[in-house]
Amino acid sequence: MTRYRIDIEYDGTNLIGWQENLDGPSVQSLLMMALEKFCGSRPTIFGAGRTDSGVHAVCMTAHFDLEKEYDPETVKRAMNFYLVNEPVSVLSCAIVSDDFNARFSCVARHYKYVVLNRGAKPVLEKDRVWWVPQRLDVTAMRHAAEQLLGKHDFTSFRASECQAKSPIKTLDKIEIKLDGEHIIFELSARSFLHHMVRNIVGTLVEIGLGKPYDIAEILAAKNRSAAGPTAPAAGLYFIRADYSTND
Repeated sequence: MTRYRIDIEYDGTNLIGWQENLDGPSVQSLLMMALEKFCGSRPTIFGAGRTDSGVHAVCMTAHFDLEKEYDPETVKRAMNFYLVNEPVSVLSCAIVSDDFNARFSCVARHYKYVVLNRGAKPVLEKDRVWWVPQRLDVTAMRHAAEQLLGKHDFTSFRASECQAKSPIKTLDKIEIKLDGEHIIFELSARSFLHHMVRNIVGTLVEIGLGKPYDIAEILAAKNRSAAGPTAPAAGLYFIRADYSTND
């Protein structure tokens, strides 16, 4: 068996998310379909993250095993040939050691969330941003975001269906940047809880709108109802996964 690592980008608008199931096309199922058409086998593909329906990826890492060894460039080109009409593209492919695991070998994951803060609705960026027409107080959002840095119990920002064993996570980075009419949230951590990024952004936007949320009180409550709403999936992008130099 030979293990391959691929980096992919995808538009999640019309996909049910990463995970394969019977509800519709997923990133995982489309990749597995392409491999099956290429080599006749349908290996399970493991990703660095399990994004939800509507979430996009700039560079998602995944791995899979094939019984036969192929040139990685051949695998990349073949997969893209069969994905030509799908919203998924393979950016790179490489042979890696058998102990490489796209999910468990990952030492950091990076996300960004894009809010379009203007009065006019998005047309060209439809399904790519969260449109918030009311003016947001970026200074207030930045002050609140600083309180989320570090190690905390993030139960209040955790989806009810989250399967993580512990709500304790360490948020290594949370920055809020302005780019014209766009407000960009950048978050990094070794791992995240289900909907954690979207729940954080949803709460920060509420604060930006002047709602009286207190981050310290939200964290202490350890209750999802204490935080703000879940931001829409459309504005969320998986940026990249980091691995140690040995991987």
